[in-house]
Amino acid sequence: MWRCSRPVPVALRRLSGRSAELRAWRWGSTTACERALQYRVGEKMHGYTVSQVTPVPELFLTAVKLDHDGTGARHLHLAREDSNNLFSVQFRTTPMDSTGVPHILEHTVLCGSQKYPCRDPFFKMLNRSLSTFMNAFTASDYTMYPFSTQNPKDFQNLLSVYLDAAFFPCLRELDFWQEGWRLEHEDPTDPKTALVFKGVVFNEMKGAFADSERVFSQHLQNQLLPDHTYAAVSGGAPLCIPDLTWEQLREFHAKHYHPSNARFLTYGNFPLEEHLRQIHEEALSKFQRIEPNTAVPPQQRWEMPREHHVHCAPDALAAGSPRQTTVSVSFLLPDITDTAEAFALTLLSTLLVSGPSAPFYKALIESGLGSDFSPDVGNGFEDDQIEALLHKIEIRMKHQSVSFGLALASHIASCWNHDGDPVELLQLGAQVAQFRRRLEENPEFLQEKVKQYFKNNRHKLTLSMRPDDQYSEKQMQLETEKLRQKVSSLSSEDKRQVYEKGLQLQTQQSEAQDASCLPALKVSDIEPSMPCTELAVALAAGNVALQSCGQPTNGVTYVRAFCSLPALPAALRPYVPLFCSVLTKLGCGILDYRQQAQQIELKTGGIAVTPQVLPDSSHLDTYEQGVLFSSFCLERNLQDMMHLWGEIFNSPRFEEEQHFRVLVKMAAQELANGVPDSGHLYASIRANKTLTPAGDLQETFSGMEQVRLMKSIAEMADVKPVLSQLLLIKDHMLDRENMRCAVNAAPGQLSWVQQVVGDFLAGLGQRTRERKPEHPHVVEKPVPNGPGDSACLSGSHITRKLITAPTFKPYPMKTHLVLPFPVSYVGDCVRTAPYTHPDHASLRILARLMTAKFLHTQIREKGGAYGGGAKLSHSGVFTFYSYRDPRPAETLQAFAEAADWAQAGRFSQQDVDEAKLAVFSVVDAPVAPSDKGLDHFLYGLTDEMGQAQREQLFAVHRGVLIDVAHRYLSDGRSAHSLALLGPENARTTSDPSWVIQ
Repeated sequence: MWRCSRPVPVALRRLSGRSAELRAWRWGSTTACERALQYRVGEKMHGYTVSQVTPVPELFLTAVKLDHDGTGARHLHLAREDSNNLFSVQFRTTPMDSTGVPHILEHTVLCGSQKYPCRDPFFKMLNRSLSTFMNAFTASDYTMYPFSTQNPKDFQNLLSVYLDAAFFPCLRELDFWQEGWRLEHEDPTDPKTALVFKGVVFNEMKGAFADSERVFSQHLQNQLLPDHTYAAVSGGAPLCIPDLTWEQLREFHAKHYHPSNARFLTYGNFPLEEHLRQIHEEALSKFQRIEPNTAVPPQQRWEMPREHHVHCAPDALAAGSPRQTTVSVSFLLPDITDTAEAFALTLLSTLLVSGPSAPFYKALIESGLGSDFSPDVGNGFEDDQIEALLHKIEIRMKHQSVSFGLALASHIASCWNHDGDPVELLQLGAQVAQFRRRLEENPEFLQEKVKQYFKNNRHKLTLSMRPDDQYSEKQMQLETEKLRQKVSSLSSEDKRQVYEKGLQLQTQQSEAQDASCLPALKVSDIEPSMPCTELAVALAAGNVALQSCGQPTNGVTYVRAFCSLPALPAALRPYVPLFCSVLTKLGCGILDYRQQAQQIELKTGGIAVTPQVLPDSSHLDTYEQGVLFSSFCLERNLQDMMHLWGEIFNSPRFEEEQHFRVLVKMAAQELANGVPDSGHLYASIRANKTLTPAGDLQETFSGMEQVRLMKSIAEMADVKPVLSQLLLIKDHMLDRENMRCAVNAAPGQLSWVQQVVGDFLAGLGQRTRERKPEHPHVVEKPVPNGPGDSACLSGSHITRKLITAPTFKPYPMKTHLVLPFPVSYVGDCVRTAPYTHPDHASLRILARLMTAKFLHTQIREKGGAYGGGAKLSHSGVFTFYSYRDPRPAETLQAFAEAADWAQAGRFSQQDVDEAKLAVFSVVDAPVAPSDKGLDHFLYGLTDEMGQAQREQLFAVHRGVLIDVAHRYLSDGRSAHSLALLGPENARTTSDPSWVIQ
């Protein structure tokens, strides 16, 4: 996976003769942090020497830095009482051209290694593991290989595969052809067909640069830092990728993938010593120290500012397309390893641009000069925002995410990559304290930084980007000319070899693979039962269900409210997402929108308002529509947060028409910008539109219909009619009728939290008479709880107001949404079985099985798409999809062939068991304390229902999967619809069964 260059957010001594005794003492300590604190500087373990042990209490961890004696490899262990343990190894990779060599290498090392020579061990381990994360990233100047898991045996298995892949890859030429680029006949079996460019990375990067934001970001880096590696495109420029040779790939690996150029990170509560032993024995002991010579020299500073202009393709989805121009003014700042200065400048940039009170927001956005910031803007501040910004840092330190280890690894990667101190970067408390001291000692501190780094900085780049109607055509012409040059340089013998290698690659891709060399967990390693989540439901303010869940939340309180909308008129539905987007940004009560934004940052971790389409667990044609309010705060700020909620519910302000226009333009631009990265999701949502009532509403709320609606609103001369629609939605929503609430907080705080939330609810309005439902079929469905229903639930019931559509008839539809992308996105949806139906569990296993054993080979390996597969949604819709796909017609054929493959039972029970592991890795994925009980609150899913499906998953066998494949995937058995996003396609144009939009 390529990471485009953008700002990066965010025991005991082992002594001779006493090691066993002391190690036992260390592991008798109560927490991972306490055990790590027993290490001593100078202590030696498995070829490593401890160089630093530092508690980082603000992040609830202890950092242990070590150096490998034989190679100089650096290791950072972050001991934290977190069961989701993470490993990462990163290499400083500094390409000097845009052939994409680090990116293609990242793909190719995962295609087989000395110890695990089977094809694609990385993807095969997805089905032999309970990993919570597996991936690899190529940044501008480093390549990272992280994974995480909660299972100790699984950690050892994955570590073995990752170490062998990184340090001892096969780097076979055919794998380079498949993953990087190749010349191949359109039909590999027919040498009379034309030669074309193929390759996974080649197509990935064509898709990546379909996003004009990425085009802009890449040019910004290349032009601002032109003297060394940052002048290159690390992911690969599509026109340069075909210049890379297999020999150059191998040379790049030999130079950069050496322990002396590596940085290892482990995180979590697993024992450090076992990690060190395995890393040393399986990898580092086989190398000697070298001088990697990969350091990036400082960029020579300019004597005068520079300007540069580039072009991009017009965005057909953006408002005011002819006027689309992106402009940035960028500055070269100090070295990233200066932690204190980097921290101060990060805060300064946020103060300059973030929120409606920021100077740049006022000068650029509200003036009408722009619809949104470019992704690389960074300048401006107001003094009264400083406390709000520091509060944001404090609450983020306390907030616990399930991927905290990965977030830390990403946060320190760039600084550590350039020999900065990663531990210093993690000591946010010290950085905040130092920042405060600098402000106290010098009240003009921030103003001086503005002068130093912005006003008086001559290393300044003004970059502008304007759409060119012929851009895509010109890019295609350049690719055609590149292809012509490559083909014309081939001799007859070269062409014969191209044909034969194409056949050889196709044969390799089609051969059954023996993966027995790979380590694997067994189904018996999966816990037979799921843990119980203690929940209590009480009635607040008379009739509002309030769910409470006591959790270790580090002093943070989480509050949610769901407002069901069974009586919302159909004409208002399309405007619900816009209502949610602007509700907390237009002011409330006596606060204007700037004051409201300030209070939200000072007192909360944010207030999110999102439209929801919640399927019923037992009926495909039943669902709940509504809006979810979510917020969290430090315990001391709970009353202030709920006061803000009260003002938003009781006194929202919709009279700021000019600011409303600004918000609409920003929201429309963000939606348009997101389509290239999420095309497969938009295709799947569109395909599902005709299969279920919930799917139809989902397209209205979050599909291409919504993207195009927002574009049209942003282009309106008069927005008063839209504001009037939002006022009507407000009348349907902002009271306690049809509301339910949930709180997650420390157990000792729950009673007080319930009281404060209850006071908020008591202060809300309540309708004197029931609104007539828009839908005649609305049913109230109590969520099971109490003795006999759930041993983990107590108190009252949550009641969901579900909309039923007994007369709904699903129908097939084929839709091609024509967009000026160089690649396509495909969705093929099939109506199947709801969550509680016995077939649902079988279909979950089948989707994973088809992805791993058939679709991955056909769509990615053979077809060259960046991704593809099958999945089953909670709503009971089975979806085939592809991502950045150069051959959508062949992909649709592959979907049909996958169904035939499953019905014929061309898989083994071992394949089924591997698919179970992959499914359970999702089922048993860690849940943050803030999200415990959320499935019960939103979807009405109890622990008993989850355990019932768990047992159904365990019971799935090969015969059952063949049966459900016949039942749902045979032609004509279940309704299914297709959607395609992408460029014009001769096949869809000539086929009258396709609707072209």
